[in-house]
Amino acid sequence: MIDPRAIIDPSATIGANVEIGPWTMIGPDVVIGDNTVVSSHVIIKGPTVIGSNNRILQFSSVGEDTPDLKYRGEPTRLVIGDNNTIREGVTIHRGTVQDRGETTIGNNNLLMAYVHVGHDCVIGDHCILVNNASLAGHVVVGDWSILSGYVLVHQFVNIGAHSFAGAATFLTQDLPPYMIVAGNPAAVRTINSEGLKRRGFSAEQIAALNRAYKLIYRKGLKLDEAIADLEAMTDCADVIAPLTDFLKSSSRGIVR
Repeated sequence: MIDPRAIIDPSATIGANVEIGPWTMIGPDVVIGDNTVVSSHVIIKGPTVIGSNNRILQFSSVGEDTPDLKYRGEPTRLVIGDNNTIREGVTIHRGTVQDRGETTIGNNNLLMAYVHVGHDCVIGDHCILVNNASLAGHVVVGDWSILSGYVLVHQFVNIGAHSFAGAATFLTQDLPPYMIVAGNPAAVRTINSEGLKRRGFSAEQIAALNRAYKLIYRKGLKLDEAIADLEAMTDCADVIAPLTDFLKSSSRGIVR
């Protein structure tokens, strides 16, 4: 299961049924969970913890320290959950002590070829980052988000759950949950209704989110006015409340 041409540090912890291809390097303080497949020509540096049933393809660099100039070699780490696919040439950096000290990737994500995940980023569950999408440092990506090819995300941007960014979008402000954004400069177009249907949202919930979208983007309201009207939508609070909370907590302002 482990090719004899792989280079594995004695301090690394390798789980059961792990496959490691030739000319791959596993450094010290790396933990790889059961049933994970690491192809040839992969570099994994620690401290890094990788869960079970992951697949990491050739020429990826996982757990390297950040080029951020404030990084001074402090002990930071990368944590990756279960059932992720990391395609060819992906780069993922560890955190910095000025933030969380940790870059975190959840479960069931797909990172396509040449995706970059910068230091201190947090990616939730069931996300898709298409070829060459790039996250600067300190970016948060909510569950079920999709970032199309060549999407660029500025540092400290927060991307809400169930959102969709079209190809080559440049995000410099927070993207609220459920929204579709496209263009440069980025502009929100509508809600991600097709994605929500696929994930089991009811017709009533989607209709409520359409009303919420119009309050934020079509009524000419100031953001605090839109938030007040959203809080009055008590019929579908289960889907409106996460949107309202996101708007209240945004530090960079939202794409409008």
